[in-house]
Amino acid sequence: MIGSVATGCVTNNEGLVPAEQVKVDRVEEIAALVPPEIASTGRLVIGVNVPYAPNEFKDESGKMVGFDIDLMTAVASVLGLTADFKESDFAKIIPAIQAGTYNTGASSFTDSVEREKTVDFVTYYRAGIQWAQRAGDSIDPNDACGLRVGVQTTTTEDIDEVPAKSEACVAAGRPPIKKVKYDSQDAVANALILGRVDALSADSPVAAYAIKRSKGRLEPAGELFDSAPYGWPVTKGSALAPALQQALQHLIDTGVYQQIVDNWGAGAGAITTSQINGAAG
Repeated sequence: MIGSVATGCVTNNEGLVPAEQVKVDRVEEIAALVPPEIASTGRLVIGVNVPYAPNEFKDESGKMVGFDIDLMTAVASVLGLTADFKESDFAKIIPAIQAGTYNTGASSFTDSVEREKTVDFVTYYRAGIQWAQRAGDSIDPNDACGLRVGVQTTTTEDIDEVPAKSEACVAAGRPPIKKVKYDSQDAVANALILGRVDALSADSPVAAYAIKRSKGRLEPAGELFDSAPYGWPVTKGSALAPALQQALQHLIDTGVYQQIVDNWGAGAGAITTSQINGAAG
């Protein structure tokens, strides 16, 4: 985080927060789909875990920004609601949605078959996993046995991807990957720059942003892999899901969606159709 890392390391934005803001109007026929208990409050309460730039993080003034933030703000506007972002631990967001504390979450949730057992998802983006290395290194994500790999805690990379690669190493009689966990993606990138880890693994837009703001100190390691959808979680069977889905589809069809993701340099993962529960079985 800003102020807690060594001089010369990356910080949250370094001038990479877009100045352009997209204005979106209410669409009556879509707003009518919002469940009455939410519509009556005038707010869409959204759980968010920061920092995870460029998806969701805080700028130098402490304001929450990112393409997730801009996109959900636009969706809320289509629904005639004000987006009310609540900062939370990542692992607590889905339980809070189930408990009714939040209406949804905008925090780069991978829509998975396992998660769909407890909540429904409205897909809004497609991300893969991308490793990064220090410039000039030669790291192969498929041959990383014995290396130190930085991840943000509770991410897909922490829970599934790096452990699976490490287990394959052990099964082949080779040393395991040493997974090094950090509470924020900023800390992961800084650890790599400072040589505390040999590589990092993150969602593709997050890795791309870290590389961009490293000013040439970091570069991709290997190709993008394991592409999967991001989704906004809602309670199972909630009428909010089709409302969110149609609001997002409206933004896609009118070009606003592409404008938002392009503003953040995240256009590579843009989708053309939003789905409810779009995880591959």
